[in-house]
Amino acid sequence: MPIEPLPEPVLSSQPPRSGPESLSPFLPLKRPVFRMLWSVWLTANIAMWMNDVASAWMMTSMTASPIWVALVQTASTLPVFLLGLPSGAFADILDRRRYFILTQFWVAAVAIILSVAVLADLMTPWLLLALTFANGIGLAMRWPVFAAIVPDLVPRPELPAALALNGIAMNASRIVGPLIAGAIIASAGSAYVFILNALMSLICGFVIMRWRYERVPSTLERERLISAMRVGIQFVRQSSRLKAVLLRIFLFFFHSTALLALLPLVARGLQGGDAGTFTVLLASMGSGAIVAAMFLPRLRRLMSRDALVVRGATLQSASTLVVAFAPNVYVAVAAMFFAGMAWITTANSLSVSAQLGLPDWVRARGMSMYQMAIMGASATGAAVWGQVATLQTVQISLAIAAVTGTVAMLAAERFAVDRDIEEDLTPSRQLKAPVLDLPIQKSNVVVTIEYVIDPRHATEFQQLMQESRRSRLRQGALKWDLLHDIAQPGRYIEQIVDESWTEHLRRFDRVTASDVALRERKLAFHIGDAAPLVTRYMIENG
Repeated sequence: MPIEPLPEPVLSSQPPRSGPESLSPFLPLKRPVFRMLWSVWLTANIAMWMNDVASAWMMTSMTASPIWVALVQTASTLPVFLLGLPSGAFADILDRRRYFILTQFWVAAVAIILSVAVLADLMTPWLLLALTFANGIGLAMRWPVFAAIVPDLVPRPELPAALALNGIAMNASRIVGPLIAGAIIASAGSAYVFILNALMSLICGFVIMRWRYERVPSTLERERLISAMRVGIQFVRQSSRLKAVLLRIFLFFFHSTALLALLPLVARGLQGGDAGTFTVLLASMGSGAIVAAMFLPRLRRLMSRDALVVRGATLQSASTLVVAFAPNVYVAVAAMFFAGMAWITTANSLSVSAQLGLPDWVRARGMSMYQMAIMGASATGAAVWGQVATLQTVQISLAIAAVTGTVAMLAAERFAVDRDIEEDLTPSRQLKAPVLDLPIQKSNVVVTIEYVIDPRHATEFQQLMQESRRSRLRQGALKWDLLHDIAQPGRYIEQIVDESWTEHLRRFDRVTASDVALRERKLAFHIGDAAPLVTRYMIENG
């Protein structure tokens, strides 16, 4: 019967955590690999915005119905909600470099089809929505893998700056993409926007091929897709930090997406409004986000992440109200500038919280669920606020979204506060997996760990074991129970069920420094003469 070894002192491989807020916001760009992939991200997002602007404006030329215009946003974002988790699982279990390349070629292929459809005069509202949905599939495939590789490219203290730079790339593309798209639409037509989009996506794919990504080999067989998805969902369910982050990001984007979804109609409603007006409004929002990103390190020193989230959401709501009732384009442009500042402040703060709450082995799956929350909120929000605008007016729809957005975020701040301390998710190899020579069938494995404690400390021990439950389930265990011996009040048995012997061994690869520290706290309660007895069983089904 194997006995788990006692841990040695924890040695963290992570860089020092002190003072990340004081780092230059551009420091990650000094790293060649990050700079290369960040350039790819910038170019890919410019292409994305070009495609979105051309698609949205093309829809307004085919129909004036608000719901049809808003559904362009829904068609673009819904695939990320539907396919985000499988995409994240693939990004965790497959070669991330090859997977990243595939996403670029997918987007390029969709852009080519869009170009042909427009040039051949075959485009209809339904076909445009279908192809926009197909392009969204490419985005759903691309985002989790990029989010997962960023923490591998920079040290931990530089992570907030790296994520802010990603936000800058997104918002710089919000300026450059619409400007390029608007100029091409005005001079040559939408088809050429899609052609340029295809060329840029192909170039990004070839640049990624230069990246020499070294996948860490595993002695275990590749994780199965369904099991990987289950473990990803389970990890998030057992993390109060991630659940709080997902709730807040969903509420923020559900309400804030009203502004982007209805912006083409806002632009048309302004005096002299045309494609240029729409472009200027988007560019103003992107400019505000870039300016705010420069001040994020200072803001993080002055305010907590929770305060940044609430104040950012409040500023977003106020900006939406001003845009809704703006008397002219100048007021609308100023309001969109502040909306961009609010957007990146809120999104970056929540993104950093999510990244810091995820170990590398499940990072793509966790960030895919983060993106699913964003895109699910954006897709449903666009449809809801588009329908409200259809039944009422664009101004009323934006006003309702602004007011309810602030109220919802304040409620989340009060009732969904993340009270967990920041965990040390540094991988730890201190616990050695058992080695058995006999072939093991793929049936469930039951592990029992027997503790003998002082009954006077039973309450404290039981509370600590709830932390153990969350830890085991986050590592991928199927089930966890704590058994209490009725005849011996000080005897407890922790029982863990794993899907198979391979999945049991996989849990050893997922142990972090925080898990080792938790194990030491459990051992401190044990008063037996020997270490807690660990026994492993294989379930036999005849």
